[in-house]
Amino acid sequence: MKNLIIYAHPNSASLNHFFKQTVVESLENSGEEVIVRDLNQINFNPVLSLEDMQGQRMGQIADDVKAEQDFITWADQIIFIYPIWWTGMPAIMKGFIDRVFSYGFAYRYDQGVQKGLLTGKKAIIINSHGKSKEEYEAMGMDKALTLTFDTGIFNYCGLEIQNHFYFDKADRASTENISDWENQIKTAFKLRDEVSVLG
Repeated sequence: MKNLIIYAHPNSASLNHFFKQTVVESLENSGEEVIVRDLNQINFNPVLSLEDMQGQRMGQIADDVKAEQDFITWADQIIFIYPIWWTGMPAIMKGFIDRVFSYGFAYRYDQGVQKGLLTGKKAIIINSHGKSKEEYEAMGMDKALTLTFDTGIFNYCGLEIQNHFYFDKADRASTENISDWENQIKTAFKLRDEVSVLG
């Protein structure tokens, strides 16, 4: 399977970087192909400009956007790894979605009916956040995030979500927490590989 990791965190000592490395190692150990797009490292421009918007309407896209779309086209599975900041994506990840998941590439409308164009591709999302799971549930933020991310972006574009991990209280995680999260990630990829072999 061809795997594309889209990663957003500027700190190489972060938990998210650890999650990324865990995913890469799991995939490589399974003999799968993997490409990592570290948005901060490649200095991806997240600003959807007027030129971008006008170009999209005419089916014209910037070279940097086309490069990222080519990676997505190549991939069978896309793994998004990013922290939740201010109950949303980091700006660079949101800008990636704004520019790369463009009309005519990720979705379109057929006689007024929306259609996702990334069908047939699988997705795994790995998020960390500071509040506890219980706090998010009490305020309804868990449902809001699922509606915004899963329904409003990934499913909207036709991606089939395999797992969406929310690792809570990440700013005060214990060694045991981190070990548990690592095992959850490894298990998810191991189970998926076993299903692929059986299926």
